[in-house]
Amino acid sequence: MAPSNRTCTTPHLLDDPYLVPFRGHIDHRGQCVTVWRERLTDNGDVSLREFAAGHLHFGLHGTETGWILREWLPNATGVVLVGEFCNWEESRGHPFERSREDGVWECRLPREALHHGDLFRLSVYWSGGRGDRIPAYANRVVQDAETHIFNAQVWAPSQPYEWKAPTPSRPPVQPLVYEAHVGIAQEKAAVGTYAEFRDQTLPRIVQAGYNTVQLMAVMEHPYYGSFGYHVSSFFAASSRFGTPEELKSLIDRAHELGLSVIMDLVHSHAVKNDVEGLSRMDGSEYQYFHEGARGIHPVWDSRCFDYSRPEVMHFLLSNCRFWLEEFHVDGFRFDGITSMLYTHHGLGTVFTTYDQYFDDSVDDDALAYLALANELIHSVAPQAITIAEDVSGIPGLAAPPSAGGCGFDYRLAMGLPDFWFKWVTETPDEHWHMTYLWHELTNRRDDERTISYVESHDQAIVGGKTFLFEMLDSAMYNAMHVDAHGPVVDRGIALHKLARMMTALTAGHGYLTFMGNEFGHPEWIDFPREGNGWSYEHARRRWSLRENAGLKYGQLAAFDQALLRLVEDVSCLQSNPPRLLLADDNRHVLAFERGGLFVFANLHPTESYQDLSVELPAPGRLEPALDSDAPAFGGQGRIAAGQSYFTQPRRDGKTLRHCVHLYLPCRTALVLRMGKNTR
Repeated sequence: MAPSNRTCTTPHLLDDPYLVPFRGHIDHRGQCVTVWRERLTDNGDVSLREFAAGHLHFGLHGTETGWILREWLPNATGVVLVGEFCNWEESRGHPFERSREDGVWECRLPREALHHGDLFRLSVYWSGGRGDRIPAYANRVVQDAETHIFNAQVWAPSQPYEWKAPTPSRPPVQPLVYEAHVGIAQEKAAVGTYAEFRDQTLPRIVQAGYNTVQLMAVMEHPYYGSFGYHVSSFFAASSRFGTPEELKSLIDRAHELGLSVIMDLVHSHAVKNDVEGLSRMDGSEYQYFHEGARGIHPVWDSRCFDYSRPEVMHFLLSNCRFWLEEFHVDGFRFDGITSMLYTHHGLGTVFTTYDQYFDDSVDDDALAYLALANELIHSVAPQAITIAEDVSGIPGLAAPPSAGGCGFDYRLAMGLPDFWFKWVTETPDEHWHMTYLWHELTNRRDDERTISYVESHDQAIVGGKTFLFEMLDSAMYNAMHVDAHGPVVDRGIALHKLARMMTALTAGHGYLTFMGNEFGHPEWIDFPREGNGWSYEHARRRWSLRENAGLKYGQLAAFDQALLRLVEDVSCLQSNPPRLLLADDNRHVLAFERGGLFVFANLHPTESYQDLSVELPAPGRLEPALDSDAPAFGGQGRIAAGQSYFTQPRRDGKTLRHCVHLYLPCRTALVLRMGKNTR
């Protein structure tokens, strides 16, 4: 089922002449998806949604008379349930029985055998070995504060959570995504909670003008510093932030505030831990993952799923359905897709030719999984959106199946952050070319929708810096007072705004920022670890900087808010692609039109233009919509506020042209829109 906000006019992949030679490969991939769908649904006897119900069968479930716990452990020779109820003594535990030949083990218990809050594990035996394991479908996993040991926990509260707000009936037509991490969302030097995020951070997101919150690190992960990307328990919300009910309350409140909630879905790999994770659950390397070297990610030090196994498809597809139905999330950002799609994981590979997207390194089973996951998600939750994080640029990820694609609603424009950071740090400002800038801002496929951004969490994790800090460096500590000026801070403040304005107003279909970066959050992100003395200093957000009227951070936040308000006001990202009006490499001026907005940007480091002439497509009177140099935004106020601009006719042979003349200071962008009455 295609997403509800797709149209039948979407271009087909083969409309791209460079893809025509690969028609056979594209058709083969479509056939691979069809074969997998038929295989998993018994040739259509059951729906994909009915197939993706592993979480309703496996794991611990209460019944009318007691409890039933099932686990898929094909290589196991014996399984025993142990926990607090038997003082962790295996001799007093509850043995499982192998219920089927396909490796499913089952344990049935009376109601009094387990209680809400009890801790438990599995003791799994295999030929030549034994190990403690947490069930793969555990929906609650907790860590002991003193021993740091993880255990599954019986989670059966007497009063299930009662949802208050309905889920959105449709997805945002232009997602303005606020990427956030619950644990570091608070200013205190500690781990933030779901409740704190609900009460303190959600209102900030709404006030800032974003309509979608993307939650990171939701699925349980043993190491906090992994940023949530080394997942251990895929069906458990991370307990370090609170209870499942508190996460549901967070999502419920977001819906009340008009926010859609998507979460990072890490199906590209899993943590290597044996006890806490899926690795060697039944003693074998190959239960969920590839055997040997292919089963280990050489950089991430994690396990790589084997998507050619129906049981793996079952587990991951069920995981998609679980989060949609149990926690009412409105979609997913699929992490690490490049690693999934290629046997080389994209490592050491520069994708420069189309041949690389269709060679033997592509895992067709992984691609089929992604297509089926999108099909499932959009059938279970029509309002859901899916976003692909892929750095390779493989064509078709964000094209609908009807157009020969994989079905993602959006893909991240991952090249843009790299471009911006390199441009402002490696290329002298006087050497910037506007034609190159325009290419980078608009370089995307017609058959796919994209979400653009200047920076996400990726740019500021250990070893990197936020965009503003990259430009200001030490000046960040002594030159951010509202009255402070100087070449370094003035440049950084101006370019922080210009990069965001041009990125947002040329974005394909959506825009994203990471929590706090909209106001120029300083420094970097670093979780407590041995190397930093287990410090929380860089694992928090300094909201007080933004709220201090004496600092420039609030001015940057005000600009970002005004920019998003403008985008929403004119439905900018729903309109036609941006249209170039002028790209002057000599004067460093870029002008374009989008959704009735006319954007004029002067990126020259020193030259201001008193009478800049730009040809417009029609005559009229233009009114100011946004001025990056306004004092309220930390600018120098060099453009008179409230003035109107009238086009002037100019005869060019037999052609009558209409030009607007304006004063455009250096490192300033001015957005105008046509007034209701024209000359």
